[in-house]
Amino acid sequence: MFSNEIDVAATPLANFEPGAQVRVLSDRGQSLGVAYLNPATLIAARILARDADGPLGRKWLAGRLRQALALRESCSQSAHYRWVFGESDGLPGLVLDRYGDIVVGQIATLGMERLQSEIEAAIREVLDPAVLLWKNDSGARALEGLGERVQLAWGELPEQVSVREVLPAGPTLNFAVDLAGGQKTGWFFDQTFNRSLLPRFLRAGARVLDVCSYAGGWATTAAAAGAREVGCVDSSASALALAARNVGANTPLTAVLHRGDAFEVLAALAETGERYDAVIVDPPAFIKRRKEIPQGQAAYRKLNQLALRVLEPGGLLVSCSCSHHLASEDLLAAIQGAARHVDRFVQVLYEGGQSPDHPRHPAIPETRYLKAFFCRVSRG
Repeated sequence: MFSNEIDVAATPLANFEPGAQVRVLSDRGQSLGVAYLNPATLIAARILARDADGPLGRKWLAGRLRQALALRESCSQSAHYRWVFGESDGLPGLVLDRYGDIVVGQIATLGMERLQSEIEAAIREVLDPAVLLWKNDSGARALEGLGERVQLAWGELPEQVSVREVLPAGPTLNFAVDLAGGQKTGWFFDQTFNRSLLPRFLRAGARVLDVCSYAGGWATTAAAAGAREVGCVDSSASALALAARNVGANTPLTAVLHRGDAFEVLAALAETGERYDAVIVDPPAFIKRRKEIPQGQAAYRKLNQLALRVLEPGGLLVSCSCSHHLASEDLLAAIQGAARHVDRFVQVLYEGGQSPDHPRHPAIPETRYLKAFFCRVSRG
């Protein structure tokens, strides 16, 4: 609920303690449930439960965690997935990722921050992992008046952890990731399903380029699917080192590494005549706020245009965006605009979203953020 939707004359927000749980009433006095409140933010209240009247704690949290766990166990082939996806699991402001016996969590709101000890107790009750790491270093916490911190709740965190992904009718891939120092919570589980589809569209013996590769998820999948060569582009030396390790540990190939800005690397590869049978473009979010939409749309178009310049005729382009503020049709328009500029003809073979462990809440558009287009590209 936004602050301007609340009758502050009847219940002044300043009278409430930030982060406190409150009972929400309609203008007719009907109970709408229990929420937590932050008077200092635009989203002032977030509903936790509609069928509750009093404070919610460990017992209620454990029930929600069990529901979320049952869903992941029904749709995952390993014990590596996003366990809790905020509002989509009825736990606004909380993200939990599971890496076997290790759980990495992120808290984004003051209301959830005040429940941290109860969340930890509920996690012990439901799963009892050997390690719980709080990776509360997201810039979004500043909107709630929270600082950034990385904190080990219990256990001993290994320097690197192995993530398992199972390819359909194929091998199980093991990816080394850095949970404490890596991006977000360490791994991008939201692309797991899309990556599993890559072998269906990839030609045998393909030359593949993974742009914004991070730890080489796409490149390793391509190598396991029969690519003859895989290249990784990233600005992070540590990410490229993990990518090289992951490709080499899972396949006979040695990844070709290109460190630098993705735009600059692609331009340089095009100038030297490099061509690939498949290019995967999976950049970080170019649009984090609505006012950045025009600039972000231009960036997506330019990056895809550069990718098309190094793609062989008849090749595969996988173009992704994790910007919520970029609609699917706008990413498709960016791809088509890029194709027109370099005289290419695009056919969309498949449109994907985030993996099933990132379910969408039908009433909350923000829970649908990931877009992935698999495209065949030929001469115009």
